[in-house]
Amino acid sequence: MVDSIHMPFISRNIQVIDSDDPTLVGVSGQIIEETRRTIIVQTSKGEKILPKNVINFTLDSEKEVIEGFTVTQRPENRINRKYRRN
Repeated sequence: MVDSIHMPFISRNIQVIDSDDPTLVGVSGQIIEETRRTIIVQTSKGEKILPKNVINFTLDSEKEVIEGFTVTQRPENRINRKYRRN
């Protein structure tokens, strides 16, 4: 099975589980764009820009929580990157 962290994030559903910014906790929606440092999400209230380095999130209701600071690179560079296992 391929880890979600290596797959493209665009068009996947995101749920922010934890954040240094309490206003971002609970934000959920469909990812419409991803840059090196941000994820743009289409929520029920419009577009929301999430800085990767301050959020922990899940994709598509999976159990694995992704720490945003570990994926602060361009999506095309993330695909072949090796990550530490906890």
